[in-house]
Amino acid sequence: MKKTGILSVILWSSLAFVIGAAIASYVASREIVFLEANPQILIPEVSPQFPLIYFFCAVAVIGIVLFLIPLSKLKWVFRILFVILYAWGIFVVLALIIPSLVVVAILAVAGGLTWLFVPRVWLHNLLMLVALAGVASVFGILINPWPMMGLLLVISIYDFLAVRFGYMMWMAKKLSQSDALPAFVIPKTQSNWNHSVRTSGSQTLMEGEAAEREYSILGGGDIGFPLMLMVSVFAAYGFVSSIVVAIFSLAGLISAFVIQRLLLKGKPMPALPPISFLSLIGLLIVHFVMK
Repeated sequence: MKKTGILSVILWSSLAFVIGAAIASYVASREIVFLEANPQILIPEVSPQFPLIYFFCAVAVIGIVLFLIPLSKLKWVFRILFVILYAWGIFVVLALIIPSLVVVAILAVAGGLTWLFVPRVWLHNLLMLVALAGVASVFGILINPWPMMGLLLVISIYDFLAVRFGYMMWMAKKLSQSDALPAFVIPKTQSNWNHSVRTSGSQTLMEGEAAEREYSILGGGDIGFPLMLMVSVFAAYGFVSSIVVAIFSLAGLISAFVIQRLLLKGKPMPALPPISFLSLIGLLIVHFVMK
Protein backbone atom coordinates (compact mmCIF):
# COMPACT_ATOMS: atom_id res chain seq x y z
CA MET A 1 0.00 0.00 0.00
CA LYS A 2 1.14 3.50 -0.77
CA LYS A 3 2.18 5.47 2.29
CA THR A 4 1.29 9.14 2.55
CA GLY A 5 4.57 10.43 4.02
CA ILE A 6 5.48 13.40 6.17
CA LEU A 7 3.58 15.98 4.11
CA SER A 8 0.31 14.18 4.73
CA VAL A 9 1.09 13.93 8.46
CA ILE A 10 1.70 17.69 8.52
CA LEU A 11 -1.51 18.26 6.57
CA TRP A 12 -3.68 16.16 8.90
CA SER A 13 -2.06 17.64 12.02
CA SER A 14 -2.59 21.17 10.70
CA LEU A 15 -6.17 20.34 9.77
CA ALA A 16 -6.79 19.03 13.28
CA PHE A 17 -5.43 22.27 14.75
CA VAL A 18 -7.51 24.46 12.43
CA ILE A 19 -10.72 22.52 13.10
CA GLY A 20 -10.01 22.53 16.83
CA ALA A 21 -9.41 26.29 16.72
CA ALA A 22 -12.70 26.80 14.87
CA ILE A 23 -14.66 24.71 17.38
CA ALA A 24 -13.00 26.31 20.41
CA SER A 25 -13.50 29.82 19.02
CA TYR A 26 -17.17 29.20 18.29
CA VAL A 27 -17.89 27.73 21.71
CA ALA A 28 -15.89 30.51 23.41
CA SER A 29 -17.82 33.16 21.47
CA ARG A 30 -21.12 31.65 22.63
CA GLU A 31 -19.80 31.61 26.20
CA ILE A 32 -18.81 35.28 25.97
CA VAL A 33 -22.23 36.25 24.59
CA PHE A 34 -23.91 34.31 27.39
CA LEU A 35 -21.76 35.97 30.05
CA GLU A 36 -22.38 39.44 28.60
CA ALA A 37 -26.12 38.78 28.67
CA ASN A 38 -25.86 37.61 32.30
CA PRO A 39 -23.57 40.09 34.07
CA GLN A 40 -24.57 38.68 37.44
CA ILE A 41 -22.48 35.62 36.65
CA LEU A 42 -18.91 36.34 37.65
CA ILE A 43 -16.10 34.38 36.07
CA PRO A 44 -13.31 33.67 38.55
CA GLU A 45 -9.82 34.54 37.40
CA VAL A 46 -7.80 31.36 37.72
CA SER A 47 -4.16 31.61 38.71
CA PRO A 48 -1.86 29.69 36.34
CA GLN A 49 -0.34 27.94 39.35
CA PHE A 50 -3.50 25.85 39.76
CA PRO A 51 -3.53 24.21 36.29
CA LEU A 52 0.27 23.90 36.44
CA ILE A 53 0.15 22.04 39.75
CA TYR A 54 -2.75 19.93 38.45
CA PHE A 55 -0.82 19.06 35.28
CA PHE A 56 2.35 17.94 37.05
CA CYS A 57 0.40 16.05 39.72
CA ALA A 58 -1.52 14.24 36.98
CA VAL A 59 1.71 13.37 35.15
CA ALA A 60 3.30 12.09 38.36
CA VAL A 61 0.25 10.07 39.41
CA ILE A 62 -0.13 8.47 35.96
CA GLY A 63 3.57 7.61 35.91
CA ILE A 64 3.44 6.01 39.36
CA VAL A 65 0.28 4.07 38.53
CA LEU A 66 1.74 2.78 35.25
CA PHE A 67 4.92 1.72 37.05
CA LEU A 68 3.28 -0.05 40.00
CA ILE A 69 0.10 -1.58 38.60
CA PRO A 70 0.03 -4.17 35.76
CA LEU A 71 -1.56 -2.87 32.57
CA SER A 72 -3.95 -5.82 32.51
CA LYS A 73 -5.67 -4.28 35.53
CA LEU A 74 -5.65 -0.74 34.15
CA LYS A 75 -7.07 -1.09 30.65
CA TRP A 76 -10.70 -0.68 31.60
CA VAL A 77 -9.91 2.11 34.05
CA PHE A 78 -8.28 4.17 31.29
CA ARG A 79 -11.00 3.28 28.81
CA ILE A 80 -13.73 4.50 31.18
CA LEU A 81 -11.78 7.70 31.83
CA PHE A 82 -11.59 8.30 28.08
CA VAL A 83 -15.31 7.67 27.69
CA ILE A 84 -15.96 10.31 30.36
CA LEU A 85 -13.52 12.75 28.73
CA TYR A 86 -15.04 12.33 25.28
CA ALA A 87 -18.61 12.56 26.59
CA TRP A 88 -17.72 15.71 28.53
CA GLY A 89 -16.13 17.29 25.45
CA ILE A 90 -19.19 16.58 23.32
CA PHE A 91 -21.47 17.95 26.03
CA VAL A 92 -19.51 21.21 26.36
CA VAL A 93 -19.43 21.80 22.61
CA LEU A 94 -23.10 20.96 21.99
CA ALA A 95 -24.60 22.50 25.14
CA LEU A 96 -24.37 26.01 23.67
CA ILE A 97 -25.75 24.90 20.30
CA ILE A 98 -28.63 22.53 21.10
CA PRO A 99 -31.21 23.98 23.53
CA SER A 100 -32.20 20.64 25.08
CA LEU A 101 -29.63 19.47 27.62
CA VAL A 102 -31.28 16.05 27.67
CA VAL A 103 -30.58 15.62 23.96
CA VAL A 104 -27.03 16.91 24.46
CA ALA A 105 -26.43 14.46 27.30
CA ILE A 106 -27.73 11.54 25.21
CA LEU A 107 -25.47 12.49 22.29
CA ALA A 108 -22.48 12.93 24.63
CA VAL A 109 -22.91 9.52 26.26
CA ALA A 110 -23.55 7.90 22.88
CA GLY A 111 -20.35 9.43 21.48
CA GLY A 112 -18.23 8.19 24.38
CA LEU A 113 -19.73 4.69 24.28
CA THR A 114 -19.30 4.50 20.51
CA TRP A 115 -15.55 5.00 20.98
CA LEU A 116 -15.56 2.30 23.68
CA PHE A 117 -17.07 -0.34 21.40
CA VAL A 118 -16.06 0.94 17.92
CA PRO A 119 -12.68 2.61 18.44
CA ARG A 120 -11.91 3.55 14.83
CA VAL A 121 -8.83 5.67 14.26
CA TRP A 122 -10.82 8.51 12.69
CA LEU A 123 -13.37 8.45 15.53
CA HIS A 124 -10.64 8.44 18.17
CA ASN A 125 -9.05 11.51 16.57
CA LEU A 126 -12.37 13.31 16.13
CA LEU A 127 -13.48 12.78 19.73
CA MET A 128 -10.02 13.72 21.00
CA LEU A 129 -10.24 16.96 19.02
CA VAL A 130 -13.73 17.78 20.31
CA ALA A 131 -12.64 17.08 23.89
CA LEU A 132 -9.56 19.31 23.60
CA ALA A 133 -11.60 22.09 21.99
CA GLY A 134 -14.08 21.83 24.84
CA VAL A 135 -11.33 22.00 27.46
CA ALA A 136 -9.75 24.99 25.70
CA SER A 137 -13.05 26.86 25.37
CA VAL A 138 -13.79 26.47 29.09
CA PHE A 139 -10.41 26.97 30.72
CA GLY A 140 -8.96 29.39 28.17
CA ILE A 141 -11.47 32.04 29.25
CA LEU A 142 -10.52 31.60 32.91
CA ILE A 143 -6.82 32.45 32.45
CA ASN A 144 -5.45 35.73 31.11
CA PRO A 145 -3.15 35.54 28.04
CA TRP A 146 0.18 36.29 29.69
CA PRO A 147 -0.22 33.86 32.60
CA MET A 148 -1.45 31.33 30.03
CA MET A 149 1.67 31.99 27.95
CA GLY A 150 3.82 31.45 31.04
CA LEU A 151 2.02 28.17 31.70
CA LEU A 152 2.67 27.07 28.13
CA LEU A 153 6.38 27.92 28.40
CA VAL A 154 6.79 25.97 31.66
CA ILE A 155 5.06 22.90 30.22
CA SER A 156 7.27 23.24 27.13
CA ILE A 157 10.35 22.91 29.33
CA TYR A 158 8.85 19.79 30.86
CA ASP A 159 8.05 18.49 27.37
CA PHE A 160 11.66 18.95 26.29
CA LEU A 161 13.10 17.29 29.41
CA ALA A 162 10.57 14.43 29.34
CA VAL A 163 11.48 13.59 25.74
CA ARG A 164 15.19 14.15 26.30
CA PHE A 165 15.37 11.70 29.21
CA GLY A 166 12.91 9.16 27.80
CA TYR A 167 10.06 9.61 30.30
CA MET A 168 7.61 10.78 27.66
CA MET A 169 8.32 7.81 25.39
CA TRP A 170 8.09 5.35 28.28
CA MET A 171 4.72 6.75 29.35
CA ALA A 172 3.44 6.86 25.76
CA LYS A 173 4.39 3.21 25.23
CA LYS A 174 2.62 2.21 28.43
CA LEU A 175 -0.52 4.15 27.56
CA SER A 176 -0.57 2.80 24.01
CA GLN A 177 -0.59 -0.71 25.47
CA SER A 178 -3.62 0.25 27.57
CA ASP A 179 -5.54 1.15 24.37
CA ALA A 180 -6.14 4.68 25.71
CA LEU A 181 -3.48 6.94 24.27
CA PRO A 182 -4.12 10.68 24.87
CA ALA A 183 -2.83 11.59 21.43
CA PHE A 184 -3.81 11.84 17.80
CA VAL A 185 -3.06 8.70 15.79
CA ILE A 186 -2.25 9.67 12.19
CA PRO A 187 -1.99 6.74 9.76
CA LYS A 188 0.65 6.78 7.07
CA THR A 189 -1.62 4.63 4.89
CA GLN A 190 -5.00 5.94 3.77
CA SER A 191 -6.88 2.70 4.44
CA ASN A 192 -5.78 2.63 8.10
CA TRP A 193 -8.08 5.52 9.03
CA ASN A 194 -10.97 3.07 9.42
CA HIS A 195 -9.01 0.49 11.39
CA SER A 196 -9.53 -0.06 15.09
CA VAL A 197 -7.17 1.81 17.39
CA ARG A 198 -6.88 -1.37 19.44
CA THR A 199 -6.65 -4.12 16.86
CA SER A 200 -4.70 -2.23 14.18
CA GLY A 201 -1.62 -1.40 16.09
CA SER A 202 -2.30 0.56 19.26
CA GLN A 203 0.01 -1.73 21.18
CA THR A 204 2.80 -1.37 18.62
CA LEU A 205 2.47 2.33 17.82
CA MET A 206 5.71 3.16 19.57
CA GLU A 207 7.69 0.10 18.44
CA GLY A 208 10.23 -0.13 15.66
CA GLU A 209 12.06 2.59 13.75
CA ALA A 210 10.10 5.78 13.07
CA ALA A 211 10.28 5.35 9.30
CA GLU A 212 8.82 1.83 9.56
CA ARG A 213 5.84 2.67 11.76
CA GLU A 214 2.37 2.65 10.23
CA TYR A 215 1.26 5.60 12.36
CA SER A 216 2.54 8.96 13.56
CA ILE A 217 1.65 10.20 17.03
CA LEU A 218 0.82 13.80 17.95
CA GLY A 219 0.32 14.45 21.65
CA GLY A 220 -3.02 15.89 22.67
CA GLY A 221 -1.27 18.66 24.60
CA ASP A 222 0.41 19.84 21.39
CA ILE A 223 -3.06 20.84 20.18
CA GLY A 224 -4.85 21.49 23.47
CA PHE A 225 -2.46 23.97 25.11
CA PRO A 226 -2.11 26.34 22.14
CA LEU A 227 -5.90 26.22 21.74
CA MET A 228 -6.23 27.34 25.37
CA LEU A 229 -3.87 30.24 24.65
CA MET A 230 -5.86 31.17 21.55
CA VAL A 231 -9.14 31.23 23.51
CA SER A 232 -7.48 33.27 26.25
CA VAL A 233 -6.36 35.84 23.68
CA PHE A 234 -9.84 35.77 22.12
CA ALA A 235 -11.45 36.64 25.45
CA ALA A 236 -8.94 39.38 26.25
CA TYR A 237 -8.10 40.98 22.89
CA GLY A 238 -10.74 39.82 20.41
CA PHE A 239 -11.16 37.40 17.54
CA VAL A 240 -8.61 38.87 15.10
CA SER A 241 -5.87 38.82 17.74
CA SER A 242 -6.65 35.19 18.55
CA ILE A 243 -6.31 34.30 14.86
CA VAL A 244 -2.86 35.90 14.77
CA VAL A 245 -1.71 33.86 17.77
CA ALA A 246 -3.29 30.72 16.30
CA ILE A 247 -1.38 31.21 13.03
CA PHE A 248 1.92 31.46 14.88
CA SER A 249 1.02 28.40 17.00
CA LEU A 250 0.27 26.45 13.82
CA ALA A 251 3.60 27.56 12.35
CA GLY A 252 5.27 26.21 15.48
CA LEU A 253 3.49 22.88 15.09
CA ILE A 254 4.58 22.58 11.46
CA SER A 255 8.16 23.57 12.33
CA ALA A 256 8.27 20.74 14.90
CA PHE A 257 7.59 18.21 12.14
CA VAL A 258 10.20 19.84 9.89
CA ILE A 259 12.82 19.78 12.66
CA GLN A 260 12.01 16.15 13.44
CA ARG A 261 12.32 15.14 9.80
CA LEU A 262 15.36 17.16 8.74
CA LEU A 263 17.46 17.46 11.89
CA LEU A 264 16.40 14.55 14.12
CA LYS A 265 15.83 12.07 11.28
CA GLY A 266 12.54 10.87 12.71
CA LYS A 267 13.60 10.64 16.36
CA PRO A 268 11.13 11.80 19.06
CA MET A 269 10.61 15.55 18.95
CA PRO A 270 8.96 17.66 21.68
CA ALA A 271 6.50 19.81 19.75
CA LEU A 272 5.56 22.28 22.48
CA PRO A 273 8.89 24.21 22.57
CA PRO A 274 8.65 25.49 18.95
CA ILE A 275 4.89 25.95 19.34
CA SER A 276 5.41 28.02 22.49
CA PHE A 277 8.24 30.07 21.00
CA LEU A 278 6.27 31.10 17.93
CA SER A 279 3.09 31.57 19.99
CA LEU A 280 5.04 33.99 22.17
CA ILE A 281 6.05 35.96 19.08
CA GLY A 282 2.41 36.08 18.01
CA LEU A 283 1.30 37.24 21.47
CA LEU A 284 3.99 39.96 21.51
CA ILE A 285 2.72 41.22 18.16
CA VAL A 286 -0.85 41.24 19.43
CA HIS A 287 0.08 43.02 22.67
CA PHE A 288 2.44 45.67 21.34
CA VAL A 289 1.28 46.17 17.76
CA MET A 290 -2.41 45.31 17.56
CA LYS A 291 -3.64 46.11 21.06
